[in-house]
Amino acid sequence: MSDSDAVHPTVAAANEALALRLPFADRRDYDDAVRGRIGSLSDPLIRGSAGRVVWDVSAYDFLDADCPATANPSLWRQSQLAAIHGLFEVTDGIYQVRGLDLSNMTLVEGERGVIVIDPLISTETAAAALALYRRHRGERPVTALIYTHSHVDHFGGARGVVDDADLARGIPVIAPEGFLHHAVSENVFAGTAMVRRAAYMYGAALEKGPAGQIGAGLGQTTSTGNVTLIPPTLEITESGQTLEIDGVRIEFQLTPGTEAPAEMNFYFPERRALCIAENATHNLHNVLTLRGALVRDARIWAAYLDEAVELFAARTDVMFAQHHWPCWGEPRIREFLGKQRDLYAYIHDQTLRMINRGMTGAEIAEDFELPESLALEWHLRGYYGSVSHNVKAVYQRYMGWFDGNPAHLWQHPPVAAAERYVKLAGGADAAVAAARTAYEDGDLRWAAELLSHVLFADQHNAEARELQASVFDQLAYGAESGPWRNFFLTGAFELRHGVVGSPTEVPPDFVKGLSTEQIFSSLAVRVDGLKAAGRSARTRWVFPDTGEKRTANLENGVLTHRDGASGETDVTVTVDRAALNRLLAQETTIEELAASGGVQIEGDATALAHIFGCLEAPDPAFAIVTP
Repeated sequence: MSDSDAVHPTVAAANEALALRLPFADRRDYDDAVRGRIGSLSDPLIRGSAGRVVWDVSAYDFLDADCPATANPSLWRQSQLAAIHGLFEVTDGIYQVRGLDLSNMTLVEGERGVIVIDPLISTETAAAALALYRRHRGERPVTALIYTHSHVDHFGGARGVVDDADLARGIPVIAPEGFLHHAVSENVFAGTAMVRRAAYMYGAALEKGPAGQIGAGLGQTTSTGNVTLIPPTLEITESGQTLEIDGVRIEFQLTPGTEAPAEMNFYFPERRALCIAENATHNLHNVLTLRGALVRDARIWAAYLDEAVELFAARTDVMFAQHHWPCWGEPRIREFLGKQRDLYAYIHDQTLRMINRGMTGAEIAEDFELPESLALEWHLRGYYGSVSHNVKAVYQRYMGWFDGNPAHLWQHPPVAAAERYVKLAGGADAAVAAARTAYEDGDLRWAAELLSHVLFADQHNAEARELQASVFDQLAYGAESGPWRNFFLTGAFELRHGVVGSPTEVPPDFVKGLSTEQIFSSLAVRVDGLKAAGRSARTRWVFPDTGEKRTANLENGVLTHRDGASGETDVTVTVDRAALNRLLAQETTIEELAASGGVQIEGDATALAHIFGCLEAPDPAFAIVTP
């Protein structure tokens, strides 16, 4: 069957209409994406432990062809651009390695060595990026490490470019204020669920090809190597703060609450170059990412972009971000930032206007239109975020999950609702037949909803599983958003082949980066409340290596904790924080610690059993498209 035969006529027509509407004759992005290219990897495969491939730059060679029927032409274009890889000169003394991970690594040459900005996701891809730079620019030592913000694709490969010897000689690790708190709390508190949904969002487990994974909009996908975290040694605490690092002067602009809760832009005055972090990339970003996160503030995002225009535009010859390709020349930079600003402001303001007319998030998303001055700009298209789900995110930020209709206040959960819908439809056979008719008519969204009810009433219904997978295929082929396409295709894959689980786990370095307060908070969210309800335990924790003391009590199914060691306790545990880190990272056991004298327990040890016996292990392979 050819690609064109596999595509529903409704999807094909929509893709053809979009191809006619957008300015495909404009090739400036293609020129910018290859400008300054110096070289690429000699071996397209980047390998991790035991030779496992964690990144393959050749996997997207199929994108060199014309857009197939099985892809949205706009997303295909974006993926072609994002797949361009290698070492690039941005301006004199500033280089980027692009296309070796979801994000970019930027390298700024100083007097003695090189400053590394954002060391990708994995140590393997980060090390390969640094080696590529050194192959062309010489064996310059790393003299500083800068994180633009608190998302893992901007710090996870840290130990691939910096080792313990570098840290011992005191190289600075610089990040925006609040970086460590947000980096570890986001990835630990709800980390298992986020990582599981990230498997859908980035499609890392999908086969790459014209009918499969073609990219994620922001980059191609996530690498699957070793993720690490080196805590910052220096925080940027205010806009206007300046530093001189290795002879390079840098001016900082803090932008908290934009694309990340801790983020910063910064400017290199001698090189007239602006790093815009991830606040303005060549796409519409996420106000709420589909993997899950705190809802971002589109209003403040627009305001900080406006501030960046005011602070830097007149002094800037080149602007680069930690995804995609740079933008050169003050007029284009000013226009780029201005339209990015207006995009987020428009989504925010118009959503609120429509909220105040009584519309719900779903209604607003269905009716929402951007003006042509924004809608036809390539760098504002919804390759990563989408207008639809960003509008719903703004609604969620202000109004929450409830739309005000009392019929929606106490609805049945998915399985119970599905059973009733299927019964109403006249049984599963009738519901599947109605879904097949909807599919044939091109009403794919309705077919997906009907089949979801069938599967939540009976996940083993083979006909419904295959038809739903086919529906998801078609929705993927028409999706302009990379994450939407990946969600649909991963859902289809799991319906056909079973749950793929999560390609990565919460790394041990994240546990080590938690504050002691965060450690106990992370344990508290793992307590099975009903199982713990009949238990009581009062514990005191003493950490000699950090000088900290903490009280943690289990009562009424809740683990509460506070700083200090006051009050009556059942047991006192004395253990180095470093040893607790190893225990929680499953690098050792409590028995091994006790045998080595690494932990001392005074009092009633059953109190500890009460706490640890009611902790529930998270499930990294929970079902998503079935109950």
